[in-house]
Amino acid sequence: MTNRTLSRGLLLLMSTATGLAVAGNYFAQPLLDLISRELALTTGAAALLVTAAQGGYALGLILLVPLGDLVERRRLAVILYALTALFLLVSATAATGPILLAGTVLTALTSVAAQVIVPFAATLADPAERGKVVGTVMTGLLLGLLLARTASGALSELGGWRTVYWVNAGLMLLMAVLLRIYLPRLHTRAGLSYPALLRSIFTLLREEPVLRWRAGIGALALGSFSVLWTALTFLLVQQPYGWSESSIGLFGLVGAAGALTATIAGRLADRGHVQAVTAAGTMLMLASWLPLAAGARSLIWLLVGVIILDLAQQAVLNSNQNVIYALRPEARNRINSAYMTSYFIGGAIGSALTSLVWVAHGWNGVVILGATLSAGTLALWTLERLTTRTPATPAAAATRPLIPAGR
Repeated sequence: MTNRTLSRGLLLLMSTATGLAVAGNYFAQPLLDLISRELALTTGAAALLVTAAQGGYALGLILLVPLGDLVERRRLAVILYALTALFLLVSATAATGPILLAGTVLTALTSVAAQVIVPFAATLADPAERGKVVGTVMTGLLLGLLLARTASGALSELGGWRTVYWVNAGLMLLMAVLLRIYLPRLHTRAGLSYPALLRSIFTLLREEPVLRWRAGIGALALGSFSVLWTALTFLLVQQPYGWSESSIGLFGLVGAAGALTATIAGRLADRGHVQAVTAAGTMLMLASWLPLAAGARSLIWLLVGVIILDLAQQAVLNSNQNVIYALRPEARNRINSAYMTSYFIGGAIGSALTSLVWVAHGWNGVVILGATLSAGTLALWTLERLTTRTPATPAAAATRPLIPAGR
């Protein structure tokens, strides 16, 4: 690495880059009805676009993110951003459902560049401010995830559902150029071959019980989150709402309120309150499904539930990351890979279950499913506290001895 300085401008660039990378996986959500009509897809087939995006992302987390512990990270990030731009063009020009599905999977696969940037920022950060830095970068990621819906809804009104894919392809190419110019070189040598590197992910899961607990909590949290955002489109296109795609996309602005908690949660983690943040997040996540249940007929309650769930999910994610990044600094990409793979597999399962539950039981079934997954996050956190000893702050990693990943 040639420069370890993390300036405010570089942090903003990294935050923006993560948001744009992850956004491509969520463009389809408010457009499912529109896409299904144009490409002659069933509701279930259209919902598979969401599942495919999360599944492709999980695959990229397993196969590509660990490369950050093997190759030079700036080069890896730039290549992945450029490939994501290319695959977005596949989606933009798709004439059939299978081609759009393929473009979605490939885009998701390489958009894990966002998860190369997050531990990159954590490594550049001062240990005492790592929670704040991770929170800032994750704010960008969550804003991209949520505002993708707003952007896709608005752009679909201007030029059809394909427009957002064209626009994001251009932005991803721009990010590749900017990251190549401004990111410092960073190469942390794991001393392992690629197959051994992948095997070491499972070694880390086996040897770090806190990582296992947090991976489970994260999977259930994103599962619950995905239940809401997958079903929300179907709820809002029917009566009593009957909203257009652009109106549905505006719900992303409501959900973006949750992103504002990321830096706050990070600061609390830096001060040793990471467990309190997790506890509050899991409890609020479960409580959010009460107003969401009433949201089938009341827009006010629906808004309240969406805001609470987003706030809670972001608090859980940020506290989880601060805990796991404190475990083994020399294996941060592989730890992030293990955690985020579980995280997005949970999201993919949540989306897949939602399409089935919606068809069979409607919004009431969706609420029960989401609440059950949320209750699981609280149960797992309670079990973790009873069975393991979790580092209080990410700064603890600064004084913890480095342990070879293949011990």
